[in-house]
Amino acid sequence: MRLYHHPLSGHAHRARLFLSLLGLPHELVDVDLQAGAHKAADFLALNPFGQIPVLDDNGVAIADSNAILVYLAKKTGRTDWLPDDPRGAAAVQRWLSVAAGEVAYGPAAARLVAVFGATYNPGEVIARAHTILGRLESHLATRDWLVGAGPTIADVAIYSYVARAPEGNVDLAGYPAVNAFLRRIEALPGFVPFTQTPAATPA
Repeated sequence: MRLYHHPLSGHAHRARLFLSLLGLPHELVDVDLQAGAHKAADFLALNPFGQIPVLDDNGVAIADSNAILVYLAKKTGRTDWLPDDPRGAAAVQRWLSVAAGEVAYGPAAARLVAVFGATYNPGEVIARAHTILGRLESHLATRDWLVGAGPTIADVAIYSYVARAPEGNVDLAGYPAVNAFLRRIEALPGFVPFTQTPAATPA
């Protein structure tokens, strides 16, 4: 397997993290976003949307980080990571949607402002970040994992941008359950950290 990624992309990190948690051998291919490599013809043949990450599994190209998580769980038959039962599968899908929605437009967007100079309104995206962090805090107050008794791809999808929220001036100090959740993921066998940047200090 080959994963096309960028070390500062949380979307790419969640795919890399899950590959490592599963113990699947893979090659990392750095995509030079500044040079526009994600818009080159050879990359667009893999993902016409011109986005990372992309997983190339022996000629089968899977784009979108959450789709990669689903693909890997299904390919390896790991129903612990992606339940087969309707209720469990729906619960995981709900959090994948949160990762693509509230997390992307909250802590991820705040980090984009600080790290990459994105033109979002900082106050607005930081406020959104605290809204989803508050919901995560409430959800995790009585449980260790987002869905069920053990980690699933829901936890993997949420982790990266929440862990690096302070880089977007989003202070995590007021969320003890969220912080404990992050530490649990970091203690999993095969965990690989998301590259830190010196872009910002906690608000």
